[in-house]
Amino acid sequence: MTTTRVAVPRKGRPLEAVLERLASRTGTAELADDIISTLRYEKAITKGNQRADDDVYHRLAEYSTLSDPRRPEYTLLRDDRDGMPRRVVFDSVTVPTDHGDVQLIGREEPFRALRTHEFALGFDSADLVLEEVVQLRDDPLTSIGEINDRIDPLDTDVRVVTGLGDTVYHTLLALPGVIDAQNRPLNREFVAEYEGELCISPRYERLVEAVLGTAALDGITFTYPDNGNEEEADIAATGIGVYLTVTGSTARDHDLELGERLFPSETVLLENASEGDDTTRRVADLFTAPEETALQSV
Repeated sequence: MTTTRVAVPRKGRPLEAVLERLASRTGTAELADDIISTLRYEKAITKGNQRADDDVYHRLAEYSTLSDPRRPEYTLLRDDRDGMPRRVVFDSVTVPTDHGDVQLIGREEPFRALRTHEFALGFDSADLVLEEVVQLRDDPLTSIGEINDRIDPLDTDVRVVTGLGDTVYHTLLALPGVIDAQNRPLNREFVAEYEGELCISPRYERLVEAVLGTAALDGITFTYPDNGNEEEADIAATGIGVYLTVTGSTARDHDLELGERLFPSETVLLENASEGDDTTRRVADLFTAPEETALQSV
């Protein structure tokens, strides 16, 4: 049987979501847990929250099993933390399935690897798709299901197939005084009536424009958190902003109130239709939950 190569992130929540979904379909929970726990341990070392007896090269040699592709391989990357330490990240693993072997291959930017036709299938954050290719319109983009309609077919052959449900949200946050000034719910309509500064992460500027809708941004000036500051602290200093939230506890610590959840930050399965075939379409089905409907036929 053939081997289908799938591009995946090298670390973090999106990779964990892919491993967990594949494990639930192939009975490889032990393998997924091993990779996830290894990468979390290495992240803790990089952040200074964990100490290791061996240096990073010895740990890398211990983790990787080059002679057996069904055991995970890892590699080293420079982390962007102080001192730029070398960090162990995921490289590849091959998982047997009913549709042939599926080889997960780590990429720094899986979405871009699909755009350049290196892969037929891959996973990345929906955020990156919004930042890279969706068209900006007056009306807001509100769901994963609307993304494909905003992609210019002349720009890329890549489309979103489905989300994996590992969702946190880009959420409106504001101080009570700012909300009280309009005496209305903190939602997109609030922003449409608001004039002044709105604090966002600079890497999400295009995303925020897409999910608020360009018509709502008249009279608004974006500001950005200072390097090293908590985003919630700078949003509080501005009075209103957009940030990724899970529980909102840190926002509340800064007296911010949570408003509308604007858009899900979720790992999505992507397909380059021009590179796909019957095998890749069957492999894509492994990652679609029985109750889910793919955003397009793959």
